[in-house]
Amino acid sequence: MSLKPSDLLQILDQKQSEFSQFYHDASATYQAYRRALRKVSAQSDPYIADILSDHAHPGARPLEPLGKYPNWIVPSKLKWPNREESLEWVRDRLTNIITFAVDGSQIFPTKDVAPPIALVQVGWFENAHSDEGIYDKNVRLSIMTPAELQVQRNGRSLDRQVSMRRFEMEVTRAIEFIEDHAGCQTCLVFFDGSLIATFAEAFDFECRAFYAQQYVNLLRASEQYRVPLVGYIDTSHACDLIQTLRCLESLPETTTLNDAQLLASGMQWGDRTPLFLCDRPGDAWGQGILAEYEEQATRITFTYLKANDNPPVRLEFPRWMHEAGLINTALDYVRGEIIIGNGYPYVIETADQVAVLQAEDRQLFYRLLQEWAEKADINFRFSRKMVSKLLRRR
Repeated sequence: MSLKPSDLLQILDQKQSEFSQFYHDASATYQAYRRALRKVSAQSDPYIADILSDHAHPGARPLEPLGKYPNWIVPSKLKWPNREESLEWVRDRLTNIITFAVDGSQIFPTKDVAPPIALVQVGWFENAHSDEGIYDKNVRLSIMTPAELQVQRNGRSLDRQVSMRRFEMEVTRAIEFIEDHAGCQTCLVFFDGSLIATFAEAFDFECRAFYAQQYVNLLRASEQYRVPLVGYIDTSHACDLIQTLRCLESLPETTTLNDAQLLASGMQWGDRTPLFLCDRPGDAWGQGILAEYEEQATRITFTYLKANDNPPVRLEFPRWMHEAGLINTALDYVRGEIIIGNGYPYVIETADQVAVLQAEDRQLFYRLLQEWAEKADINFRFSRKMVSKLLRRR
């Protein structure tokens, strides 16, 4: 039975006061934090550093001067009368600059096929931004066999194991690019997501250690081979600066406000915040997942960049790039990719398109698996529902 609009609207009317109260409380919290941000951004850098030194993990520690930037906004002053001129700026910044991104997709095990089997695919896009139009798009496949998928520890799901394989393949491919371009500081590797595996804090010990080690491998490779890297988070819910403000001012705890929401007001396209060192607390005010990052625990920096009409995106960089004076150049590379992609980095978008497995790919995978199993005399069992689908799509 279809949804009844009248019933839905009646329930929304009944809940209206709860929504109104939520937005009233959230607005009051937002205003309190904005006032604190205005106050703190007028204070001296030594004063801020002195207070933060009393806190083990204050969320963030500034790496660039804060005092000369009201509301911690560094203006880009980038504005063009039309798209053609913005693209001319991009050509000036990105010509002969190599950008790279990798993404993954998977076909999870299904109850319609036994024993379990999974397919993982990673795809990448390497764009030289050359006049000759040189680029590389390709994919790499991996089959997870029943033997691999049956190894379950601590109740880990099959889907989790597949996701871990995909992540490992993405990181491995990014590291391969870095090694192949050692010393190339006219490159930028885009990693789609945070460089901090906070999501893994809820996982079992082995999963936490796995994700932490993958990130450490990536960060070490970037630093060792001196190839710039950026973690691009389009919709960030991080609260590192919220935590920093709470260390500097007396503010209420909040679960309704994050850094990007706090900073959005007053930012123009291309503006960014000063660069901060991430010093994020974990459970019980410990260091959380960063405690497992070994020497890289204190070597992840971040800034927020206004990229489109939404709240600013979060960008994370290895600290060595700040020490080498490469952040502003890398930021222009990011801005250029965002302009080409109309609000989202073209290199990441293209890698996703290369990697994604569509519904027809899924059907092809199972059809080829069925045909191969028959020839190889391997006893895969397909549900009648699956067989019916495969027959209809031949």
